[in-house]
Amino acid sequence: MKPVIVAEKPSQAKAYADAFKTTKRDGYIEVAPNAIFPEGAYITWGIGHLVELKEPKAYDPKWGKWSLAALPILPANYQFQVARGKAQQFNIIKKLIQQTDTVINACDVDREGSNIFYSIYYQTGAKGKTIKRLWINSLEVDEVRKGFQELRDNRQDLLLYEEAKARQISDWLVGMNGSRLYSLLLQAKGIREVFAIGRVQTPTVFLIYQREKEIEAFVPEPFYEIEGIFDAEKGSYKGKAKLKSKERKEAEELLSKHGISGKADGTVTSVKTTEKRTPPPQLHSLSTLQAAANRKWKYSPSKVLSVMQGLYEKKLVSYPRTDAQHITTSEFAYLANQVEAYQQLIGTAFPIFSKAPKKRFVDNAKVQEHYAIIPTKTLPTTKKLDGLARDERNLYEEVLRTTLAMFHKDYRYAETKVTTSVNGLDFFTIGKTELEQGWKELFPSTRDAKAEPSLPQLQEQEPVKSKVAVKEGMTTPPKPYTEGQLIAMMKTCGKFVEDVEDTEILKEIEGLGTEATRSGIIETIKRHEYIAVNKNIVSITDKGRILCQSIEGNLLSSPSMTAKWETYLKKIGNGEGSSEVFLATIGKFIQKLLDEVPAQMQKNGLPDQMAMPTGKEEIAPCPTCKKGIIISSKGYYNCTECKQSFPAVFLKKRLTAKQIEYLCTKGKTPVLKGFVSKNGKKFNAKLLLEDGKLKMEF
Repeated sequence: MKPVIVAEKPSQAKAYADAFKTTKRDGYIEVAPNAIFPEGAYITWGIGHLVELKEPKAYDPKWGKWSLAALPILPANYQFQVARGKAQQFNIIKKLIQQTDTVINACDVDREGSNIFYSIYYQTGAKGKTIKRLWINSLEVDEVRKGFQELRDNRQDLLLYEEAKARQISDWLVGMNGSRLYSLLLQAKGIREVFAIGRVQTPTVFLIYQREKEIEAFVPEPFYEIEGIFDAEKGSYKGKAKLKSKERKEAEELLSKHGISGKADGTVTSVKTTEKRTPPPQLHSLSTLQAAANRKWKYSPSKVLSVMQGLYEKKLVSYPRTDAQHITTSEFAYLANQVEAYQQLIGTAFPIFSKAPKKRFVDNAKVQEHYAIIPTKTLPTTKKLDGLARDERNLYEEVLRTTLAMFHKDYRYAETKVTTSVNGLDFFTIGKTELEQGWKELFPSTRDAKAEPSLPQLQEQEPVKSKVAVKEGMTTPPKPYTEGQLIAMMKTCGKFVEDVEDTEILKEIEGLGTEATRSGIIETIKRHEYIAVNKNIVSITDKGRILCQSIEGNLLSSPSMTAKWETYLKKIGNGEGSSEVFLATIGKFIQKLLDEVPAQMQKNGLPDQMAMPTGKEEIAPCPTCKKGIIISSKGYYNCTECKQSFPAVFLKKRLTAKQIEYLCTKGKTPVLKGFVSKNGKKFNAKLLLEDGKLKMEF
């Protein structure tokens, strides 16, 4: 009998068909007899999920209506049905499977691929078939043929299906019960909205809300430092004393103690230079690629996944839904053989530093289901490269350059630490001199915004002229998340360093969602209008704020609880956990919600009657007409009575409501950081309001 190969979608089926001689049929492709399939084979496909969980009313008519009395929705067993509009393709697959003795799961090589296959297979009612698993990381013809020659058994596949099904059912349970509970309770308070609740999406919204609350509660405070500008024989440089005080008086007293009042003579007491190295970046996982693409081109995580899926289907990159940043010796071998050819693709030739595998990149023990995202063996022609869309080209080159960096030298620089003494008060300066660009030449647009300034040539005991002054600065609030940072925040449950340049923070730890699902979760919470994304900055909406005020204090707002669930789900996939135990825990969690949420909402201070905010926030009385109020409405600030208005973004810096309030009530803001001049340089200044117009004070 001809085996039946089930792909996840038509494009995947076509990629498999390219490896054989085939004939197209209605809803499937017939493979001619060949060395791998002596009798031939049939390739058919799903259209994503052909099978879904039944609606609550299918289990019990009382669950058809939204009512608190009908909760909880906890079926004794879970039933599936063919999704609406997909019966025709399902019936084609069913007929093919019933006529064969061997079925090959060739859906995506991840948990969801296993879920899609087995949900279809079990829905057909087939029994006693031999099931094999195709497990490949590339859709190139050679890899496809090799994969079909080396089919796996389905033991691991069944475990992944158990995990994915437990995740699917738990998401359904939390969604069906939580959404009804919160929507009905909030509707009783007068808010006519549906509040969708999700096992992963709701704590994600809450983390964004927490960040926004931190920003709103932040009160800028002045601090004082002592800065010296020094003129040496071969140039000038700056240094700071070891003082950062909330009191100007403290800085002035220190200067007075050392008898410094403006200009004075100083001496370079120490010059220490150390050579430092930065190794090439690690290879990309999906998360690190999403973070890098968001930083460089403002691409949303879902766009990155979509474009990478397209490049995978064009056979240009390896499987994109991976959380690995290592490859095995097998992949390294073909990359090393083709380094020179890959260099030509980006027009950047460099001497190969080493073709020996390094543990930083190549580690068989760290590769489980998939390896890092790398270019495939297939070298695209100039015509194929030129035919790629701009975003495809950008992402392909990012993967290519990051892979080539493995074969390049470290970036080398000299770090010089200088101590300058003025009347016994030490000033410290750090300078950086590039010695060898190394791998950084592969990323010409990378500019180190925080790079230390270069220093003039200095000698120990060299006399210098100094100009010393007290400098006032202002503390700055935490920054709102970008979409790229949201992926990092979900992976680390918010416990990540501010600087996402350091992609190594994305280590394998407990987190919200999985590598493959995080971008979809972000899209879901956008669709539910809990967050808005404007110029890559993520903010909470009024609807999202009400949701978060409602869930505050219970387990739905706890990312660590969701992370623990995610960890247990992975145990099911490893054969160490039980879906029955997991779903029983979810059932208890839902009962706990029903028992505690009404009182919790009262405790959180939600009034008996509420109204959805209009989206217009009152900021301050208008300083021009003195009659109206300056309001914020969708990112603009304007007066309710006169023409006075303020831009939401001024010289590429977003102005907050608090800063506009300062302008309206005090006539000026504290020192603000991050303005950008016409020539692209960043600078800090105070904003002044004069005759209704914005001016700057430096």
